Amino acid sequence: MAKQRTISKEVSLQGVGLHTGNEVTLTFKPAANNTGYCFVRTDLEGNPVVEADVNYVVNTKRGTNLNKNGVSIQTSEHVLAACVGLDIDNIIIELNASEPPIMDGSSKYFVQALEEAGIEEQECDREEFVVTDVIRYTDENSGSEILVMPSDEYQVTTMVDFGTKVLGTQNASLQKLSDFKTEIADARTFSFLHELETLLEHGLIKGGDLNNAIVYVDKELSPETMDKLRVAFKKDNISVKPNGILDNLTLHYPNEAARHKLLDVIGDLALVGTRIRGKVIANKPGHHVNTQFAKKLAKIIKAEKRNNVPKYDLDQEPLMDVNEIMNILPHRPPFILVDKIIELTSDTVVGVKNVTMNEPFFVGHFPGKPVMPGVLQVEAMAQTGGILALKSVPDPENYLTFFMKIDNVKFKRQVVPGDTLIFKLELLAPIRRGICQMQGYAYANGKLVTEAILMAQIVKQK
Repeated sequence: MAKQRTISKEVSLQGVGLHTGNEVTLTFKPAANNTGYCFVRTDLEGNPVVEADVNYVVNTKRGTNLNKNGVSIQTSEHVLAACVGLDIDNIIIELNASEPPIMDGSSKYFVQALEEAGIEEQECDREEFVVTDVIRYTDENSGSEILVMPSDEYQVTTMVDFGTKVLGTQNASLQKLSDFKTEIADARTFSFLHELETLLEHGLIKGGDLNNAIVYVDKELSPETMDKLRVAFKKDNISVKPNGILDNLTLHYPNEAARHKLLDVIGDLALVGTRIRGKVIANKPGHHVNTQFAKKLAKIIKAEKRNNVPKYDLDQEPLMDVNEIMNILPHRPPFILVDKIIELTSDTVVGVKNVTMNEPFFVGHFPGKPVMPGVLQVEAMAQTGGILALKSVPDPENYLTFFMKIDNVKFKRQVVPGDTLIFKLELLAPIRRGICQMQGYAYANGKLVTEAILMAQIVKQK
């Protein structure tokens, strides 16, 4: 399994926001395992964080815009596409304004900055959603459709039809992510003249420049429009080239528009929060359909993670039997509630509890219909998590774990005598100052029975 990756050092770049026209500095910073992509507004009190999460999408007009607790991030997609395209999992993106700099309208300069910072592997394994069935989203109003199908790696194909003579049907494909830098990153954003007039009327594209957006002229230029464009772009003269592009900008590719739409798809799907192993096919993509599809994917991934029972050979030799567990944990019968540990990595632990009829709690807990108390299921989960927490210290026998908080506890099904409970706990963040936060799941009979988020503190015994 691939390891997570971040950058080696921080790096900054400056520019203006396309729609706000504000000067902005963007700084990429290394981030810890399991951080994901996080925007930080350094111009606001408290430096609020907005995670790159599709649930924070509030607007998709002329870009994918996020808002968390009143804190906005505008046009996030070009920056996120660069992070995905360079195979980065964890990064902090600091901004001193609401909108990243538009640069030349592509991801090119973000890619260059990230490569300058250097990319390095981290300790934790990368989580990946492996597509096994076709997942589809269709927008009935626009006719746009996006789907993902099984594939050995992340691939993206876009098919666009703009219905104009100047820019008709185009296709673009990315067969492997490693080609993003050379084939997709420098594809610039674009607009049609009729859209440009509307944007100008609404006070947008204040940071517009003929060097950061391709403008396709899909209607006759009136003298009034020419005057507006000269003022907006601070140009003495405006002209239309034979290929239908405003002024003298030269296309990087004949299908640059389709390639930029592919770049947008990658950036928008970064908001799913999980790497995708599958082939994405987008017909007439746009930020609205992209993010609606991302929301659908995120829900499917969340449900699969909850309900997809890990498959383990329970007859194999365990990593730790109950005696070895008691060498680490202070608990003793009848309160040692983990029988064995079958998997233990830097960020994950899997433990097993065989629930038998002779458990002492069955004597008085619904004796006519014995059911394992939910609080003891959580306790067993916590003991399993204690093994993971204590793995972070060289001499675990000299430390204790005290649980500080339990959140989002849900009991899905009853646990009865004869069940075999499998506990899986994963770190939600790196252990810092002895504080350990974990997502825990308990499974029995091929079903999720309990889940919770647990926080513990590692304390040295006196």
